[in-house]
Amino acid sequence: MHNPNRPLISSVATGISGLVLALIGAPWWLTAIAFACFALGLLVTVIQSVFPQDSEHRLAWWRARWHHQQRRRTPLPVRHPVRDARQASGPRADAPDRHGE
Repeated sequence: MHNPNRPLISSVATGISGLVLALIGAPWWLTAIAFACFALGLLVTVIQSVFPQDSEHRLAWWRARWHHQQRRRTPLPVRHPVRDARQASGPRADAPDRHGE
């Protein structure tokens, strides 16, 4: 079984080990900046691999996301459990007729 992320994983491991070796004895703030830049680059790579890059696929993805957001903003009708149970069971025998009979 071939793992398509193997090149990414091995390059990340190589990059981290090289960064650690280069920053031995460096001030803490330089180490923090270096790792922040490395994390930012990794984040960009992950985002590019998750989101579609072809323009027609990207457009379809954004349209689907927009439709999902619109459906989430539309409130669902409030349901009343007692009234719904009465309507499901039909008219009651002891209930007066609505037409006055």
